[in-house]
Amino acid sequence: MHRNGFIGISKWGGWVWSGDTESSWKTLEAQIAVGINHSLSLSPFWGSDIGGFYPNEELTGELYARWFQFGVFNASFRSHGRTWWTRLPWGWGLSDLGPKEGRATPLVSELNNKTIEPVCKQYAELRYQLLPYIYTLAWEARSTGLPLMRALWLHYPNDIIARKTGDEFLWGRDMLIAPVYEKKATTRSVYLPQGTWYDWWNNTKQTGGQTIVRSVDLATMPIYVRAGAIIPFDPIRQYSSEVVNAPTTLKIFTGANGSFTLYEDDRISQDYLKNKFLLTQMQWDDNKRKLRIQPHSATGLSLNKKRIFRVEIIPGNIIKKITYTGKPTEILF
Repeated sequence: MHRNGFIGISKWGGWVWSGDTESSWKTLEAQIAVGINHSLSLSPFWGSDIGGFYPNEELTGELYARWFQFGVFNASFRSHGRTWWTRLPWGWGLSDLGPKEGRATPLVSELNNKTIEPVCKQYAELRYQLLPYIYTLAWEARSTGLPLMRALWLHYPNDIIARKTGDEFLWGRDMLIAPVYEKKATTRSVYLPQGTWYDWWNNTKQTGGQTIVRSVDLATMPIYVRAGAIIPFDPIRQYSSEVVNAPTTLKIFTGANGSFTLYEDDRISQDYLKNKFLLTQMQWDDNKRKLRIQPHSATGLSLNKKRIFRVEIIPGNIIKKITYTGKPTEILF
């Protein structure tokens, strides 16, 4: 893990964080553009110190929560900095700053804030639920060079507004992330490229090619998903290797045809270099309301047991389960 990137570092899987940043709202805003540009140029594996490394009176529970939300959609998701109790999601609910490092610290009056931990918990759990999607993005980055955190123009190169937007980004192909970086914000302007988009939180449909104004509270960072997306979504885990018994949900956002290739390996070894990985291809035919699941031609392993997927159609809240055994399988909705 480095804070000094260089051309070619991605070849070696170099993880880079943006250095010892100052805790401020302007720093948080700037980190969005830094992450986009770094991902385009040096390495897809980037992140920043959540909350900023150097604390000061501007570091509050609100700033920490907003930075935490942004950090969930960084390749490197790390809360780190001086006066380290304030880098714990539950630290803002305490009555003590803990060990002080350096001369500047957050204001003690900002402590005993019980609203911060539940917000951070919600987003940390979202990160773990999206692990199948994020892990696939990491494989895609290695295979194609496409970063996890993508400038809008990577997928919308002819969109003039997308080309100059530096305060929101795509998380993979299908999710659009608009971090909130203004103090006490009650709204967030979000530009949606051409197409149909769904609000992650309430499934409200929006037409793209326009800027919308999304109401926000502290628990809301705008997230949109494009029509045709298939998002694999796991049960909540407390750590990445925890075994969960409930099935992976495939969230299908209707309104367009779509596809997704799910990548899986043992998550602990480098056996994927020996072609030991599983690729499962999913295709959604919107007109026929049909989902097809089959092995990808490049997969290195075969499925040796039955697998259950829970399929959720959005909008409509239609849910069905499908049994997949490694052979082409179809289900109609």
